[in-house]
Amino acid sequence: MVEFLELPIDILPVILRFVVKSSHLAAGALVDKTWNEFATPRLYERVSIFSWHKDAKTKVLLLFKTLSTCPHLAKHVRRLEVRDFPKAILHLPTSSDETSIPDLVLEGIKNCKGLHSCVWTRDGSLSSEILEALSWIASLRQLELNGRSQGQYDPRLLAHFRGLQKVSIIMPSSGVVSQLQSMMKVSGGNLRSVTIICKSSPVLTDATLEEMAPNLPNLEQFFITGCPKVTERGVSAIVSSTQAGLRELGLEGVSPKFDMRAFAQHCTHTNALQFLCSIILTTPPSLNTTFHSTAAVGDEPANDSRLEAEWIAWTQSVNHLLSASPHFERFQLYATSTSSATTELVRGLWLNHVLSAFWAELVRLHGATIKRFSVLRMAIGEDGVRAICLGCPGLEELFIVSDKRSLDALPNVFRLATNLRTIHVNFPLRSSTSTHVSRNDDSEDSGSDSEEHSPEHEDLLDPSRPLPFLLPAEALALVKRCGPSVTQFGCNTKVWRVGRKVSRALDGTVEAEVVLLPYESPDIPEPFLVVRT
Repeated sequence: MVEFLELPIDILPVILRFVVKSSHLAAGALVDKTWNEFATPRLYERVSIFSWHKDAKTKVLLLFKTLSTCPHLAKHVRRLEVRDFPKAILHLPTSSDETSIPDLVLEGIKNCKGLHSCVWTRDGSLSSEILEALSWIASLRQLELNGRSQGQYDPRLLAHFRGLQKVSIIMPSSGVVSQLQSMMKVSGGNLRSVTIICKSSPVLTDATLEEMAPNLPNLEQFFITGCPKVTERGVSAIVSSTQAGLRELGLEGVSPKFDMRAFAQHCTHTNALQFLCSIILTTPPSLNTTFHSTAAVGDEPANDSRLEAEWIAWTQSVNHLLSASPHFERFQLYATSTSSATTELVRGLWLNHVLSAFWAELVRLHGATIKRFSVLRMAIGEDGVRAICLGCPGLEELFIVSDKRSLDALPNVFRLATNLRTIHVNFPLRSSTSTHVSRNDDSEDSGSDSEEHSPEHEDLLDPSRPLPFLLPAEALALVKRCGPSVTQFGCNTKVWRVGRKVSRALDGTVEAEVVLLPYESPDIPEPFLVVRT
């Protein structure tokens, strides 16, 4: 039998690709010189600091000390992700023979000569010097930054970045918005992705998007969030200007006046979305009164006829919009309301029929190509889930909302989707707050490694109410019935990997037992990336 040490060195990089935890890679780098040679680049390839990491603020300082004093390690960094940064350390006193903290940070950045992607979203931690240092890195292709420039940095420096392919700006100030056209013009045809995330801010307008549009001929991904002054006029300018054709589109928290019907007509007439693969939408504010109703279960909400007509018109317009996208794969919709009574309210009312028709038409149009179906903050009944699982044979990811009492029946439905890999089920919590990580608030926990979020203590003690989370044993019992293809399962604030424990029985037969494993990926689970608008 071949010993492990006799295996060809060539397969070591392949093995290390399956190691995701930095602590495991660090241990691998200590095995011997050969392992160090291959594990060290993997260890430093992606460096991330999140606010929920233990001792995150201390680690930031240690990180930049390492990058500034060890250029042989800094050269391996391809992605630098700074989502937490203790602003106080920038003003810490240093002795005369010590390098100042700002200089350590700048030297560390300059040593990352192979940097491809930089994320720096911590409010108040970005400076003109940091931006200038980043702009000199020739290999930089992706930039995500906090856009509040007042008193922090000169927004005109954004026009110094050349060759960017992906730009994401969070909470931009008016000064940053005024530089968007110049920034887009400099990168020109290289830009493939643009994301602008506000928080109900009026700074981004249709006029801004119309000015940007001519400089984005090869745009493939466009996402805007929390922009109440943006209507279909500005978005139409963007989708019509790209010659490559949009692959992904996100419209979250746009203007209440956004006319989905007019936008759908424009896009189908110009064939602007013929290559669209993914869309993210939020329900319009006028429709969210459905979820805010205080009526008892079974009562019709006020103005139900008007609301029903608006829901029908909007859902039909969305299906019309997507009808000319033959390659469509990923659908994500969520309501901007989080009423704890949503699930019960939807059931048994006209809205359930409207939404059922909506899902059915989506499946009819795109069931053969859909790989992800995500509907959050609004419930899908068991019949709707069944229609999706049966009608989408290639479905790989499913994110839904359900009543906890209905969970037991869902695994039998999930099994109908034979390629399903990832499942996440949320159920409403009484008097709960959202635990989703917002793309415009990097100070919150992803939930994958956090303590459970629960409502008031009396709810936990009341046996008539279900617990606001799944116990591991409950989750495992569900997963075992979901089918052999599932590799990740989540519920509310918890996410697990689904693995197999192989054992040999006394008679020599090999058995594989389904087990739940900790979520180890550095990426935040997709269901936690819902932006609150």
